[in-house]
Amino acid sequence: MNSLHIRPRFRQTVDQAPDSLQEHLRARLEHEAGSCEVRCFSQFISLRIPVKDQHFWSPQLNLSLEPTEDGKTLVEGIYGPNPNVWSLFLYGYFLLGFLAVVAAVVGVSQCLVDGSPWCFWLLIPILGGLAGLYGVAQFGQKLGARQTGQLHRAFEGAIGLETDIR
Repeated sequence: MNSLHIRPRFRQTVDQAPDSLQEHLRARLEHEAGSCEVRCFSQFISLRIPVKDQHFWSPQLNLSLEPTEDGKTLVEGIYGPNPNVWSLFLYGYFLLGFLAVVAAVVGVSQCLVDGSPWCFWLLIPILGGLAGLYGVAQFGQKLGARQTGQLHRAFEGAIGLETDIR
């Protein structure tokens, strides 16, 4: 999977109601023991790599099952890392983004009072940190690509349709 997105996703319409599709997916995926772990919630399914095969960058597939007006189900899937890993990146982006805004505001303030705008120099390492976080996320995504494919094939096999990831 070649994707520059941090969390690849897809949308698929299936000719079943959400409740029956959820039961169908659970039955099919649990029948293929060992390919993935299935956790079902109300209109939501989470597919994970078995614990024995997981590593730090192991992905999971979260499926949202929304009813459509014609009795079908819109399945929205999103691939991502373990929630702890995702939170680490989310907080990293938030912190660096906040620091960038503060450095820019202080730099503009320094310019307005005819001072030396040294705070603008802080933007260089902050932007480098943001680029570094993005690069590490892409690296982790590549390390988990085989398992992402495993989850995707399990989902496609369970619904019997091909799905394009964007």
